[in-house]
Amino acid sequence: MTTTEEPRLQEKPAVNRPPQRPGDRVFSASAKYAGVLILVVLAAVAIFLIVEGWPAISTSSERLTASINWLEGKSVLGYVGPLVFGTILAALIALVIATPIAIGVALFISHYAPRRVASGLGYVIDLLAAIPSVVYGLWGALWLMPKVHPFFDWLTTYFGWIPLFAGPAANPPRTILTAGIVLAVMILPIITAVSREIFLQTPTLHEEAALALGATRWEMVRIAVLPFARSGIISATMLGLGRALGETMAVAMVLSPGLMYSIFILKAGQQQNIAANIALKFPEASGLGVNVLIFTGLVLFVITLLVNMFARWIVSRRAEFSGAN
Repeated sequence: MTTTEEPRLQEKPAVNRPPQRPGDRVFSASAKYAGVLILVVLAAVAIFLIVEGWPAISTSSERLTASINWLEGKSVLGYVGPLVFGTILAALIALVIATPIAIGVALFISHYAPRRVASGLGYVIDLLAAIPSVVYGLWGALWLMPKVHPFFDWLTTYFGWIPLFAGPAANPPRTILTAGIVLAVMILPIITAVSREIFLQTPTLHEEAALALGATRWEMVRIAVLPFARSGIISATMLGLGRALGETMAVAMVLSPGLMYSIFILKAGQQQNIAANIALKFPEASGLGVNVLIFTGLVLFVITLLVNMFARWIVSRRAEFSGAN
């Protein structure tokens, strides 16, 4: 008679973890609390905007228009809509202008320029991000506008049949196109810096393989560098878009405000963005007027948050972006 014994479960050997030093515990707790603090601050800002902006949408339109003269008889949504349109239009103009230039500069620094020239040019590009926005506004108002007015006249003369360039061009050109050019210069260092780091992460074996197959320098960039950096370029563009959406002083100093759904980018008094509108209206606002401006800030907060979340999703959706391969 044979007996069978049930197999005993093998116990896993105990893992001998090294003792945790006091410095490790302090650093771990500090990092955790810093991450929690960011979430708390973000939630506090959101709660403040919701609480303070709620009276603007819960109050009747008749009472709002009676107490706030700059609403011009519009409801809150009717007032916010053109501001959202102007904000997005100015940011898109800035992206169209800045993105090709930023990618070209980043490629030149990472793959074409000599090392000494590349380091100096990279330093200059990074320095542009440290310039205050009010300086960009002064530059746009005092130097840029007189320079671009002849170009705007040329656009109106030869391309006025396109609705975007319909004239006559404003003089001085305090238009959404001028604001878009200033914003393009402001977001240029952000897109360039991120794109440059992504281009430098391209695997060297991919570049050498393309060159070994007889590709020229541009063909190597086209078939090896740009496909690898595609998601990173998109995320850099989205980060620049987030900066352009929230810019205040530079836009306020070069743009003649208006509350219209207008695509005429060479006419003054057509559009306005949310941040500049808050800066201009807040000193004279009181009561429900402050609540309306805070509600517009809430709308801008949501738009910027969605743009940055979309950028982070693009960054994380491809493992190649990390450069591990």
